[in-house]
Amino acid sequence: MQTARLSNLQLELIKVFSYQVPDKQLLEIKDILAAYFADTLSKEMDKLWDENNWTDETMDSWLNEDLRTPYQPK
Repeated sequence: MQTARLSNLQLELIKVFSYQVPDKQLLEIKDILAAYFADTLSKEMDKLWDENNWTDETMDSWLNEDLRTPYQPK
């Protein structure tokens, strides 16, 4: 059985938060982290849109694509 190693982010958070915090504060910290990663993802998506000249029509065409593999009975 292989043990997963902690990421550099996990290790840093363990160092910073090596003490107990109230549940309310823990939820606030989770919200801050979630907002940070959501913002980062949004910026990356904006970059992809610009680089690839994607439009709303591009998204609509993707929504209507049928990418499923046809069923092949054995």
